[in-house]
This record gives sequence, structure tokens and C-alpha cells, in this order.
Amino acid sequence: MSTYAYPNPQAIFYQQYNAVRKDEVAGILFALFLGGFGVHHFYLRRTGLGILYLCFCWTGIPAIIGFVECFFMPARVREFNAIQAAAIAASLGIPVPGWPAAGAPPVNVPAPMAMPPAGAIPGPIVAVAPPPTVPALAPVAPPVVCTRCQFANAAGAKFCAGCGQAL
Repeated sequence: MSTYAYPNPQAIFYQQYNAVRKDEVAGILFALFLGGFGVHHFYLRRTGLGILYLCFCWTGIPAIIGFVECFFMPARVREFNAIQAAAIAASLGIPVPGWPAAGAPPVNVPAPMAMPPAGAIPGPIVAVAPPPTVPALAPVAPPVVCTRCQFANAAGAKFCAGCGQAL
């Protein structure tokens, strides 16, 4: 039996993530062509800045700033998508799929090497990194199965989500 209250949390994650993720190219095009009206800020749900751009769109200054911001849009869109992914994964109670676990060693990063003392004859230098420590995960309570409809409910549920019977 699974430790999660729902059958496939990663499938639910990807479904919700694809519904909220933003496209980098669209952000660049919004900043380039409609940056004077602040559309690129509305696209990333920064309504305060978007309204500020709208208030001053008649001056032409937001258009110049929007042109400059089109070069920064890919990083801003990636940051927005990462925040959305972390929020969705946290709401589902799972780690973000594809991200390294907390405390995991970085991938493809060489171990630090010790420098030989001045005047020493260079030779093979071996540096050994200490093994990473992984924090223990809190135990997850098993789901509560309804005796009437056999629906797996979240731990601590008082009523069945399938049939409504008290658990």
C-alpha cells in the first residue's frame, strides 16, 4: 500500500504544474512588443508593476524599460516556474520531481582539492569528501480505508470522501 493518500502524486503534480507554468519565449515577446503597457509583468502575476507601467505608458519610459527587461525575462520565467513547482509539490506533500533531495550532494561537481605546500614536488593529490548526511524523513501516516466503499482517505479524515460515511 502506498504512503500517499492518493494514487499517483507525481502525475497530479505534472498535471497542475503544466496548467500554471509560463513560457520563456512568450515572456520575452510580451516584454519586447508590449513592455510599454506592462503586459510581461501581468504575465508573471506581478500586477502592481503592470499597473505602474500602465499608468506611465503614455511617457514612453516603460517601453524603453520593457525593451531592456526582455533580456532578463528568461531568468524571471524560470524563477516563477520554480516557485510554482515548489508550491505544488509542497501542497501534495512530495519533493519536487527532478530536483535533488535536500542534503543530497551536488551532481557533477568535483571534490575540493588540497594545494601542495610551497616548494613541494607535485604529485598525485587525492581529496576525499565526507559522506553526505541525509536527514531522516518524518513517518507518513497510512490512509484510512472506508469500510463501506473501500476508498482510501487521507490520514485523520473524519468522513469518507467517496461515500460520505463517518470514519
